[in-house]
Order: sequence, then C-alpha cells, then structure tokens
Amino acid sequence: MGLTVELLANELSIHGQFHDLGAFRSALMRVMGIRRAARRYGRELHCHRKILNAQVTRSMSLPQAIQGLARDEQQSLMQWLTRHGPFWDEDELRHSPDEYLECNGAVVTDTAVGEAAYRCLDRIETSLVSLIPSSWNFSPAVVKWQKSDEEAETVEMVNYRDADTLEGILRTAPVQIVSWKMLANMSKARWPQLTFSSDCFDPLEGYPLVPKAAQDILSRLETLNQLKTCFDAEGKRTAEGHRLYREYFTGERAWFSDSSDGEKNDFRTEMTFPHPALPKNSLFCSWHGKVNYTPPLRIHFSWPVTAIDPLYVMYVGPKITRR
Repeated sequence: MGLTVELLANELSIHGQFHDLGAFRSALMRVMGIRRAARRYGRELHCHRKILNAQVTRSMSLPQAIQGLARDEQQSLMQWLTRHGPFWDEDELRHSPDEYLECNGAVVTDTAVGEAAYRCLDRIETSLVSLIPSSWNFSPAVVKWQKSDEEAETVEMVNYRDADTLEGILRTAPVQIVSWKMLANMSKARWPQLTFSSDCFDPLEGYPLVPKAAQDILSRLETLNQLKTCFDAEGKRTAEGHRLYREYFTGERAWFSDSSDGEKNDFRTEMTFPHPALPKNSLFCSWHGKVNYTPPLRIHFSWPVTAIDPLYVMYVGPKITRR
C-alpha cells in the first residue's frame, strides 16, 4: 500500500441512513478522529461543498444535525467547516462535470469519489474517508472512468473508515513536509505532552524550507515529548527517562544542551520569553535542541522537565547566540 498523500471525505456515505442523531454523532466522531490522526502526520481531510447538502436522517440535513450536537462538538465541527476550509478550491478540481465516472454502477462525477479517482489517474495518490454504517463500508473503492465510447480506465482507491488503520499507515510512511507552517501545525497536533507558545515557529518565516532540517526538528520534538512521559507515580524519572537523558542530553554530540555562561549573560534578553500561561511573568529558556544546517537552527524550551510542570516550547528558529 502506498503513501496516502491526499484524503477526501466521501459525502456519498451520508445518504439518510442514520435512524437518529446519536447514530450519526458516533459516525461523525469517528471521521473527526480520522481527521485528527491525519493532521498529526501533516495531512488534512478535504471534502466537496456538496457535503453540506447531505441528508443525515429521513428528515434531517447535515446543517440541522450539527445544530443538535453538544456545543463543544458543534463549535469544533463548525470551526473546521468554516475557518479551516476543508473544501478544495475550484481551481484544484481535476475533473470536469462532463467526465463520466462510475462506482458500483452509480455515476460519481462531481463528487469526492470521482475527484479522488481522477486524481489517482493523474498520479496524485488520493484516498477516501467514509462514514459507517453506510453503503460505503468497503475498501478498495473501484471507479471506472469512461474516456470514450470504446475506451475506459479503472482505478482502485483505499477507503478509510477508522483512525487506527490510517494512523498505522502514516506512522511508517515518510512525512513530506512542504512548508514551515505545515511543520508547525503538525508539531502542535502530534506532540500532546508539549506546550507550544503561539508564536514559537514565527522565527522560521522568511527562511527557505530545508526538508531534512524540518525532519530533524520533528525528531527533537518527539524526544522531548517522550521524555515528558517518563515519570513514575512519585514524579521521579523512569529508567527510560534516564536512558533518553544520557543518550540525547549529555556528551559532545548531544541533541540538547544548556547554553554556556557567556551566552546566558550576553543573550539573556533574547532567550527570555513571555510566559504563555502567566502574562506578567517570563521564561528564561537557555536549554535548546540543536539542528545544525545553514543557518543553524535551535529549539528553546523550559527546563527542567518535570512530571507536573508543562514543558514549554518557546522558540524554533535560527540560532539565537550566533556571534
């Protein structure tokens, strides 16, 4: 199975089949779980604007069903649908309404299924995400593109219905980071033990993306996230925590280290950041992760790492202490 590059929500999997709002909510929460899993690996779940016209029950449309959800679920879903823009733009539409695409004997032109199939045929690997229970509880989805009276082309696409399956694929797949913004979004979604300041990735703006450097930043953040979990019930560092500290925080080639006394004196202001949770306070973050490219990059974070206190990531960008 190849790397999933694009994910499209299948609006045809909402076809009035839910007997009540509770059943729809369960299916919807499963799809939102798939979206969260995708975002942890730098991918977004997109959909067709027609999804807003989908019929959830015999008497309830999707907008009506959303209004029946709990307030926090409603806000989360509407924030996704209205602010983050899951809809693909018109100029991104690969197939025209004049194409003839069918799946299981039904025409799927001008749907997410048709668009996903056309993208696959155009060598842009794309998969579907469907709600269940529905008439789309199968994978792969096989779509036929009728190019002319004589000629037809067939494509098979993965159709995801649960987060675990997707995450299992993405966990072993190489992440293709295409922008610093993508790196920032993925980091914040992927490392729950870390608390990122709202502007910590801003210093990267204006610098060309170096994919290997972005991967190294992810590796450092993963190690910090892992270290934050290595404490026992009494708040003492576990054996695994001691191993991580020895391997990555000590020695000449350590990924992480404290700044020298001279750097602390000369660059104290630059390494002092507004406290994310206490506006009147500040955090002095001389400990940093090292990513040695041109320019050298640093990740400044709060220290020490404890079981109770948040681990704040305050700065990701060019080396502050360059002389």
